[in-house]
Amino acid sequence: MPHRDARLARLEDILCALGGCVVAYSGGVDSAFLLTVARRTLGDRVAAATVRTLFIDRREAEQAQSRATALGVRHEMIDLDLEGHPEVLANPSDRCYYCKRLVFTALRRHADELGLPVLVDATHADDLRERRPGVRALRELAIVSPLATAGLRKADIRELSTALGIEGADRPSSPCLATRIPYGSPITRKRLRRVAGAEHILRALGFAGTRVRDYEDLARIELQHADLERAAAWPLRRSIVEPLHDLGYRYVTLDLAGYRSGSMDEVLPTEGADPAGAEGPRSAEGRRRADGSFPEPA
Repeated sequence: MPHRDARLARLEDILCALGGCVVAYSGGVDSAFLLTVARRTLGDRVAAATVRTLFIDRREAEQAQSRATALGVRHEMIDLDLEGHPEVLANPSDRCYYCKRLVFTALRRHADELGLPVLVDATHADDLRERRPGVRALRELAIVSPLATAGLRKADIRELSTALGIEGADRPSSPCLATRIPYGSPITRKRLRRVAGAEHILRALGFAGTRVRDYEDLARIELQHADLERAAAWPLRRSIVEPLHDLGYRYVTLDLAGYRSGSMDEVLPTEGADPAGAEGPRSAEGRRRADGSFPEPA
């Protein structure tokens, strides 16, 4: 009998105890892993739903739908209009809380319609150690997070996804486009489209795991540390600057600290309780040291 991975067994036991569920499915590495294991464990008693907002790149939503269909899982695409919600578009530091409340309320309604009252999401153990205002919304709405309950971290999810043959286990994380705009700066459809276009250009040039932070006239590009020197070299530098100018950025800058999760949080207070109601401290790679420097790349 083949060895049963204890981490996977723990997750399967948690899912089995639910009896059935709807998976909040983005199509990313974490939710793809959760949906695959839920399908294996619960069979037809699992469904998936993706909420499509202006914060989500259209291509990513379409890919999520294709992956769910390939798994043979019932999948619903739910459109949610955020443009009538100034508490989200004003982009306060706890924007994610208000957005998650709206998104998961829509998902909860869909789950109830299907007769599957348990709604699960792909929050994992590492998420609880970072600044995540949206976690408060999940708890208020009684959303179940099986990956976190099982103690699974991002590295575990990637490793187990590879072992299960899940496509894209090594894909870079891709949080919503709103994370590219500084807190307090209004979010508009135009800015989100521009960010999506800029990141698509960089990916086409071979830069994986990139972020383009939008400061209206200025684009601050974060790349993996290994890519910094290549991006700054001529003539590739011109292949970055010119198309981003065409998108409307007057200035195009390369952040020498490189990509780090949660870099927009660096402007927020670090002492005392988090005013946004986040669960856990800010991630190490997204935090300056006391002397203003950044941690060395791993």
